[in-house]
Amino acid sequence: MSERTIAFQTLGCKVNHYETEAMWQLFKNEGYDRVDFSQNADVFVINTCTVTNTGDKKSRQVIRRAIRNNPDAVVAVTGCYAQTAPKDIMAIPGVDIVIGTEDRDKLIGYVNQYHEERQPINGVKNIMKKRTYEEMDVPYFTDRTRATLKIQEGCNNFCTFCIIPWARGLMRSRDPEKVVEQAQQLVDQGYKEIVLTGIHTGGYGEDLKDYNLAQLLRDLEEVDGLNRLRISSIEASQLTDEVIDVINDSNKIVRHLHIPIQSGSDTVLKRMRRKYTMEFFESRIIKLKEIMPNVAITSDVIVGFPGETEEEFKETYDFIKKHHFSELHVFPYSIRTGTPAARMTDQIDEQTKSDRVHQLIELSNSLAQSYADQFKDDVLEIIPEEEKDGKLIGHADNYMKVEVEGDVSLTGELVKVKVTEPGYPVSKGEIVKVLEKPMVKAYAYLERTMH
Repeated sequence: MSERTIAFQTLGCKVNHYETEAMWQLFKNEGYDRVDFSQNADVFVINTCTVTNTGDKKSRQVIRRAIRNNPDAVVAVTGCYAQTAPKDIMAIPGVDIVIGTEDRDKLIGYVNQYHEERQPINGVKNIMKKRTYEEMDVPYFTDRTRATLKIQEGCNNFCTFCIIPWARGLMRSRDPEKVVEQAQQLVDQGYKEIVLTGIHTGGYGEDLKDYNLAQLLRDLEEVDGLNRLRISSIEASQLTDEVIDVINDSNKIVRHLHIPIQSGSDTVLKRMRRKYTMEFFESRIIKLKEIMPNVAITSDVIVGFPGETEEEFKETYDFIKKHHFSELHVFPYSIRTGTPAARMTDQIDEQTKSDRVHQLIELSNSLAQSYADQFKDDVLEIIPEEEKDGKLIGHADNYMKVEVEGDVSLTGELVKVKVTEPGYPVSKGEIVKVLEKPMVKAYAYLERTMH
């Protein structure tokens, strides 16, 4: 019998990418070969995103393209859009299987069932009833030098602009022993950095008894051979004094935190139903900068939220400037059908949104440049992730991107580099020292390819 093939297409966030890798492990164990999405495969899996109406639209386009190009293949749709709109997806002619953001381990069974019965399968269940974390192990990543490790699922916040609790359900934390076990497994595969991720990562432990995020960070500190630990995103309200103390004591947590602000105006935050005030947010930044001078603080901002006045926007602009954020992801508010904000009457016109986005992007670019300038002639440690035009590019612990001339064999290793030309989005540097020979990596690679 010839090898069965599978192709994946992932839309959306880091969590989706993690879950695609987990699904791939399941199919790999059943003897499938993974091919590129543009090729002809026996099974196509589209892992969808629903964070915006555009996310839905993009997901539909990818689904239709897969069906059009491969009429004989089994087409399975999963992820957030599948969870919130299974009927809409089932209505697309050619979709064979729909599962949401749970029961991904049943996908192979569904594929086999479809082969036998040739009847479309809707495996989406009510996510709001789910109270336990679905274990999905990823021992290594097909295309990454930094490993992501998913530690929690769901969110209890119900911000007025966000559909995600309906797509992912309520907060569920992964068993701490499983997290530490997988972290060790990833390090043993040769990964030097682990990025903790989730739908509401900093909320880890809120549903556990006598265990919290600070405790998890302490336990991960003990993982043998781990060089760097990064939290993909954490809310200001979750940066408790205890968490900040753990960061202060840690030798592994990097000097970079992504803290979504969304708006720098208390009145807008209230309409968004965010759980902090600007005074509190400011207290967290000040405390972080005390324990970690030169910490990089990156953030997400939504501009043009319904009712946002020029004054409210200025509050946001001034706050970001005052506290020298090192980089922003700026989004114009976009209506997400089904959320309270979509029903608000004082929507902002597109031109105003666009002007405000440009102002903040300009600010972000100049703040990012001045952040990088502080490191001229300093030595940073980077982990090269990609090779481009003969140059290696990687992130330093403070999330600065640095390119150097070096051999491609250094990919995934820890390399000390001197910053010669600070810049944004990429600084230039030169290699000072390689911290460890790539033996482990080569061995892990051989192990993988032999199986």
